[in-house]
Amino acid sequence: MKVATAFLASAIALFANSVTASVIPIGDVSVVENGNIKRQSCVNTATSRECWGDYSIDTNWYDVTPDTGVIREYWLSVVNTTLAPDGYERYTMTFNGTIPGPALIGDWGDTFVIHVTNNLENNGTAIHWHGMRQLNNTEFDGVPGVTQCPLAPGESLTYTFPATQYGTTWYHSHYALQYAEGLYGPLIINGPTTANYGEDLGALMVADWDHTSVFKLWDKVKTGGPPSLDNTLLNGTNVYDCTTSSDAACLGTGKYFEVVFVEGTSYKLRIINVGTDMHFRFQIDAHNFQVVAMDLVPIVPYTTDNLLVAIGQRYDIIVNANATNGGDFWLRAVWQTSCGSNLNAAKSLGIVRYNASSTADPTTTPATTYASACTDEPLASLVPYYAMNATASTPTSIAISSVAGSWEINGGTLQLNWSDPTILMDYQNESIFPTDYNVFPLPTANVWVSFIITATGPGAAHPIHLHGHDFWILGQASTAYSATTTVLNYNNPPRRDVATLIPGGYLAIAFITDNPGSWLAHCHIAWHASESLAWQFVERESEITGTLTSADTFLDTCASWETYYTPTVPQEDDSGI
Repeated sequence: MKVATAFLASAIALFANSVTASVIPIGDVSVVENGNIKRQSCVNTATSRECWGDYSIDTNWYDVTPDTGVIREYWLSVVNTTLAPDGYERYTMTFNGTIPGPALIGDWGDTFVIHVTNNLENNGTAIHWHGMRQLNNTEFDGVPGVTQCPLAPGESLTYTFPATQYGTTWYHSHYALQYAEGLYGPLIINGPTTANYGEDLGALMVADWDHTSVFKLWDKVKTGGPPSLDNTLLNGTNVYDCTTSSDAACLGTGKYFEVVFVEGTSYKLRIINVGTDMHFRFQIDAHNFQVVAMDLVPIVPYTTDNLLVAIGQRYDIIVNANATNGGDFWLRAVWQTSCGSNLNAAKSLGIVRYNASSTADPTTTPATTYASACTDEPLASLVPYYAMNATASTPTSIAISSVAGSWEINGGTLQLNWSDPTILMDYQNESIFPTDYNVFPLPTANVWVSFIITATGPGAAHPIHLHGHDFWILGQASTAYSATTTVLNYNNPPRRDVATLIPGGYLAIAFITDNPGSWLAHCHIAWHASESLAWQFVERESEITGTLTSADTFLDTCASWETYYTPTVPQEDDSGI
């Protein structure tokens, strides 16, 4: 195990001063003292965030995972709730009655056991644990028509998965457009970090929001393109001006998201884009910050005053509360208007206060105003702390095109049957998948595969998300890919599970076929996913059935769905995902 010098010094100082651990250590870590290797407790504290007992920021978490024996058990009720997140009251879909849903929190090496009950009145549902690797665990990935049948109203399903990774992610419905109705929440797995900090502020979830149900908007989207939504929510709240409205639903009770800083304290903040169609630039006026992780991958820290965040992406940042005279500062999720628009974009704001009793709106301005950009952070900035090179392989082309209000992948349009998910077909030994399941077979185990993804048609950017894997980003550009002149990077390229594809350009990715299952890849713009911008990697098909831990539960879910899903129930109205 390699140990950074500064981290090692802080760990030795920590031991010498007997600092109390904020996380119970799960073992020892090897350190060198006076030229000798000795065992020494390594605990995760404000001065040694790289530590994690027997493990550390230097551990290869793809191959090595703690086993704490701890079960993190949660109960989620998917329920219709009337709420006014920004002061405008409407019917919503929620987890346990709130937007966002409850934070699901555990430690690296814990096992999550999450009981989900569908208490919606007229909808099925299925819950996806975004970014979780689900190694040999495809049955709990939560995609209707791919890894499960939907949960019928009144039915429950227990999702079980180990926390093989650590960092920041989220959970959300993967059934049609439900997450845009409020069905999302944070999923936090505590673990080591590449820089020290004092307090963890948890997640900041940013979403665009409309006062009309997205299911009503969907009818317009199919014929007229994506609409501009009414507002933006930061952790489920914002303001909306009702002073001139005669609408009884416009209550005017909205509030800005607020957080209080104490001067001299450093804070970890976990930023998550859970938007329907939103690309934003995160800023806090008069504050720089360190970026220490992207998605669920720790990176070499870099300092900036702004951060581009596409839908589905997560960044962990560390902010020093260094305003010497206190005050109130705007926290901004700046709409990148060249990607999409919002009717209240100027109010996509929160507040950082140094005085908890202050009620004043800030008067601050950004140190720098940046041009709108539908791109990710520069690849050169996103250096994984644990270095892993990629291996070259012959790439497969994946061409995305827009056709008559839908999307095609290599000429095929995705249309799933909720009652006949991909892994059920595999379980039943069906030899051929339907053409409109858009299956890319990956039969060989533990080999590198690579893909050149391109897109034509409308839309400024597609945030491409892969289930079941992190992918290595070999290249990403707004210019066309050339097999003869484009140079791809295999030397510790960025690894993550969402990256932006610019139409007219390319996204080159690679991963190892080390995870049997059916893994969806899709654009995370909710409208585009519903319009079929998705495909499946069926990986090591012959091994998938052998990974099922509860075939009876899987089959019972499908049987209950079949009983519920009759011609009198509204039928599938989109791609199924």
